[in-house]
Amino acid sequence: MAAPVEKNVTLDSGTGMLAGTLLTPENPKAAILMLAGSGPTDRDGNSPPILRGNTYRLLAEGLAAHGIASLRVDKRGVGQSAAAMTAEADLRIGTYADDAKAWACELRKQTGLRCVWLLGHSEGALVAELAAQNTNGICGLVLVSGMGHTMGDILRVQLKVILPPDLYEKALGILTSLEHGQPVADVPEPLLIFFRPNAQPYLISEVSLDPAALLAKVKRPVLILQGDNDVQVSVEDAKLLAAGKPDAKLAILPGVNHLLKLAPVDRAGNVATYANPALPLAPGVVDAVADFVHDHGS
Repeated sequence: MAAPVEKNVTLDSGTGMLAGTLLTPENPKAAILMLAGSGPTDRDGNSPPILRGNTYRLLAEGLAAHGIASLRVDKRGVGQSAAAMTAEADLRIGTYADDAKAWACELRKQTGLRCVWLLGHSEGALVAELAAQNTNGICGLVLVSGMGHTMGDILRVQLKVILPPDLYEKALGILTSLEHGQPVADVPEPLLIFFRPNAQPYLISEVSLDPAALLAKVKRPVLILQGDNDVQVSVEDAKLLAAGKPDAKLAILPGVNHLLKLAPVDRAGNVATYANPALPLAPGVVDAVADFVHDHGS
């Protein structure tokens, strides 16, 4: 069998070129579009200088060995898609969903398949759910470490751990305003990292979205994949998603972290993140995705 062929592809977004990498095995039986998590995460699953797991590259290579083509892309504003970002204040989560739909169409053209799968990781799972509200050309979803709570509720939990009580109360007030679609001009300096004015339009577009309710509207097969040593997204989140779509398949991966690698508990009792590109994906990750995709056709 011939080795998989890797090539760079581009897509005109209307505001600049988006870029990605297509990995195609010989006679692919299915194709997957990978949608990255939050922040400056690139097509390979890395957010330099700290987070370098090569998760998406490793997943693409593993899937190719199962006869599955994949397209992993740089989000607009990231990597070689940087020029497609007009301004931070213009960005909405729906922008990423529109880009995903355009990439899915391109992947169908590139592979000649009638439909493609969307694999969303972390925040990318929410993007996949939005993009699949119209399922034309979409085979199904693979949601990896996807949020089950709203982003607003997640921020409430996360900020309570890291902020002193007075700042936390101010953060709650800002968050409530954003959930009601109201931007906040007067943000205390210590909170600008979370609620800077240019980022507020994006937050407003996302904070109130209910992932489980969105998933309930998707009329395609869904795999929910969650590691039980993930310190960013919990097994509870995965179960909330599954409750929203009872016919989805829920797979809990023992010992697996947010980057889909085995992550033993460290001596302090905390789960290690193990952001090491040299570490392979945890056993069973690729098989779980490939088996589900093959079982449900293309």
